[in-house]
This record gives sequence, C-alpha cells and structure tokens, in this order.
Amino acid sequence: MVLYRVLVVDDSGFMRKIISDLIVQDPQFMIVATAANGQEAIEAVREWKPDAVTLDLEMPLMNGIEALQCIMKENPTPVIMLSGISEDNTRETIKALQFGAFDFIRKPSSAISNDIHQVGDFLLEKLRIAVLTKRHQPAITISEKHESVIDILIQAIQELAAAIEKPVQHVEPTLAPLLTPIKDRDKPLFPKEDSKQRPQRSAPPLHTKQKESKPEKVASNEAKSTVVTCKSVGKTVQPDVKPQQTEPLIIRKGMSSSSVSTFKHIVAIGTSTGGPRALHEVITSLPADFPAPVLIVQHMPPRFTKSLAQRLDSFSELHVVEAEQGGRVSAGVVYIAPGGFHMELCKDSKGFTILLTEQPQRNGHRPSVDVLFESLTPYRELKRHAVIMTGMGSDGAKGMKLLVESGIETTIAEAEETCVVYGMPRSAVEAGCVYKILPLQDIASQLVQAVMK
Repeated sequence: MVLYRVLVVDDSGFMRKIISDLIVQDPQFMIVATAANGQEAIEAVREWKPDAVTLDLEMPLMNGIEALQCIMKENPTPVIMLSGISEDNTRETIKALQFGAFDFIRKPSSAISNDIHQVGDFLLEKLRIAVLTKRHQPAITISEKHESVIDILIQAIQELAAAIEKPVQHVEPTLAPLLTPIKDRDKPLFPKEDSKQRPQRSAPPLHTKQKESKPEKVASNEAKSTVVTCKSVGKTVQPDVKPQQTEPLIIRKGMSSSSVSTFKHIVAIGTSTGGPRALHEVITSLPADFPAPVLIVQHMPPRFTKSLAQRLDSFSELHVVEAEQGGRVSAGVVYIAPGGFHMELCKDSKGFTILLTEQPQRNGHRPSVDVLFESLTPYRELKRHAVIMTGMGSDGAKGMKLLVESGIETTIAEAEETCVVYGMPRSAVEAGCVYKILPLQDIASQLVQAVMK
C-alpha cells in the first residue's frame, strides 16, 4: 500500500492531535510531522516534502495565508485549509483558495463534538483526491499577468509516469500521539527522505489579469431572509445559515437602466473543488456591459458563499452578490447560490426571480448544479448557456443533458488540463451533452462571443 505523507499545522497541540488522529484512521496516510505556526510549517515542508498539508488559518508568528503563499511558491503542495465559520475566517478561507489551497474543511470544535466523525470523513475525502490528482497549483497573483498552466500539466504527467514505473514498497507506519511541533522533537517520527531520490516539484505561477481594484463591499443590512420550499411553504431561515441581504443593484459602466431588467441571454455555471479560483478567472474576465445575468452554484457551506461573492465583486467589473430569496434577476449581475440552499430560476409577470429552497440534497450537495440547470429548461425564450468547471463527482451532468434536450444555445465543460479535479466536467462530457471543451482561460471569451455576437 502506498503511504502518503501528511504535515499537520496548527498552533494548538490539542487540535494537532485531533487532526492527526482523524487522518491516520485511513491506513494509506501517515503523519510525517507537525508544526505550530506558519514559519515551522514552511521549514517542515522544505525538510519532509509531504504529499499534503493541513493548515490552520490563525496562528502566531506567521498565519496560514502567509505560510500558504510561501509553500506554493517554494514547494507547491496540496494544502487543505482548516477554517472557522466567523466572518473573518470565511473571508480568509476564500482568499486562501484563490492563493492556491486545494480545498478547505470546517475546523472541528473538539474531539467530542457531535460532528467530529463527519469532519474526519470530509477531511479524508479531500486528502485522497488531493494526493491522487497531483495538481500542485501555485497561487493566483492578481497584480501580475496570466500565464499558461500547460507546464503544470506536463510536470504532473511526468510525475505520474514516474510513480507508475517505480515498484510500490509496503511500509508499516508506526503511529504515535503527535502533540508537539516539529521543533520540539529530539528525534523525527520517520526517517528523513533523501532529497536526491525525490524530484523537486516546481511550476510556473498561474496568474489572472489585473482588474480595476475597488473596496470589498460588506452588506450593511443583514435583514432576516425568508425561503420557501417547492410547495411555497414559508420557512424562516436560522441566523447561522440565512442568505444575507445583498446590496442594491449597481448599474456599472456600459449598462443602461433599461437593459438590466430585460435580457435575451442567461448564463449558468456549476463548479466544486477548485471552483473559487476558476470562477475568479472567468468572472473577472467578463466585461462591464455583459448583457446577461450569471447564475452560479459553487459547492460550499453557508457563510462562505457570501465571502466568495464579496471577494469576486471586489475584482470584477460585474456586480457579484450572494443570491437572496425572491430577488429580481438582472443583466450584468452575478448571483451565487447561498450555501445550504438550492437555487432555481423562476418567472412572474414582471420578469425572472430567484427561488431558494431547502429541498433534500442532490448528488450529495445543496446547492446542486443539477437543480439550477433543470430550473432553466422551461424558459426556451431565453438563449441559455451552461458551463461546468472543476469539481469532484457528477453534479450538473444530468441537468446539462436536459438543457440540451430543451434546445440550449451553448454548453461548455472545462478541459482536463486546467481542472483541479476533472470529475464534474468528465461526467458531462461522457453524458454526451457538451458542445465545447475549453481550457479555463478561454471560457470567458467564449461566453462573450456567444452572448454578445
């Protein structure tokens, strides 16, 4: 059995022990070292060359964001962020995903919390995907020009080929409590790996084009929202999962007040693991006068979707909001489904609106891409454009197939070479419902061509 080497980073010795115990429940993982802050994490990555890292956000001396940026620059490695649910934590988590983190999980509150086993399952699932995909993506630097990711693909293929050719040796790990950071241990838990026998990983930076920077917007009125089920039964949202009140529509340069209320085109995008970086690339590349609304499902828990919307809005020429119940759909606005709610497109006598429901999960998710795509099928008067980008699983493939059967204008799947995880796009391609397969950097231009021709 192949053993994957994991570095656990957290300033709490108690939390390092909890995370380590969760990881070693899967015998294919071994804890190679622990670290108590960002500086120790960087040193440990240099010394041990782990296959994956779990990284806390808030730490002394050097926080998780600073450590992540250094790790992705020096030794690109799959990093799973551990995040709290406070507003500051969600903002920093979204930033970490755009700086190259593979994914994140909600940090367990204690070893005896009711959801500790669920947290462990999520963590192991993300670690398995991270070490198998070998997509060691570096950070996005907003201020620099975009560069191709083809070299990353070539290197990943070379590493995979080398791994296949090398005979697998079974090693029985010796598991021990890991309560002290790496600098406090007299002897390492495992022999250091000879750096000469392991090729150094490096990759050119992946960047996006700089957009005009504007201050991040924070909604000043967090009024209570109301959601309805498909049977239109009212339900009050609990404070910890409610969709937040969004800002009034801002008419940006190139948009007239008459054009935003009526539109002929609509774009729907679905994505999961790696989605925040992919969405940044696509949404920030759309022009201010883009004459269509954009509806997005990003698999993400409550609260994090609001932070994602705010961060995308700060870099985009379009207005990006977390969707709210009953909100009017307008051209030039990007709507992100709130975590914990399905998002559907509805229509009344005045135009199109947003419907949020708490119906059961689809494909293990709420929000679900399938639910969004399927809600567009009745509206043949609109020229519909659907996109599936990086993510695990198959969510969105069935919905896209129904859209094709209903006469959709455009269907796009992100190409494998730019996906962090080629799961959702692969399922759509295999379902035979994809018209175009495009690398990430070409998706926005294709949408502009299709909508503004």
